[in-house]
Amino acid sequence: MSMKEKLHTGELYLPMDDDILKEQFRCLDLQYEYNMTHPTESDKREKLLKQMFAEIGEGCYIEPPFHANWGGKHVHFGKNVYANFNLTMVDDTHIYVGDYTMFGPNVTVATAGHPILPELREKTYQYNSAVKIGRNCWIGAGVVIVPGITIGDNSVIGAGSVVIKDIPANVVAVGNPCRVLREIGEHDREYYFKDRKIDKEILI
Repeated sequence: MSMKEKLHTGELYLPMDDDILKEQFRCLDLQYEYNMTHPTESDKREKLLKQMFAEIGEGCYIEPPFHANWGGKHVHFGKNVYANFNLTMVDDTHIYVGDYTMFGPNVTVATAGHPILPELREKTYQYNSAVKIGRNCWIGAGVVIVPGITIGDNSVIGAGSVVIKDIPANVVAVGNPCRVLREIGEHDREYYFKDRKIDKEILI
């Protein structure tokens, strides 16, 4: 099996392999072009994202600068995904994001890991594990999501959290390490922030 084939198997491989780098640089050139676009060049941005990403649905918006090891080549976005500036996706293997999910500024989603054993790190070995983020999630500013994590639909990850274990659907989770604070429930149907009530008409 080639080093490139091991990107998606979870096996140890050498990321500086010539075949890997050749393709990776092509992807990074597109990412650079995207980050250099003007705010008014929405059509150009949309076209570039379709070239860059493995999949990207309609209505997605990514505020530059966007950073990814493979320029989004292994990233799968549903529709209407929003990402604020400095989204970093270490997409050495696949990252899946469901419809309507939002990312605050300075979020990092990583799929690449390095062995604990120093001798292996010295030889630059790496392994990858996919990340799955569900539909209609809100990932707050400065969140870090490590390799192999799954976050369930509708969940909110509080700002600054470090997600090192799977998070179920329909919860608010916060902290370092990130833990479930509570389920999303009836209180959230009445209040959107502290004592501020939701106008019921906007839910119709």
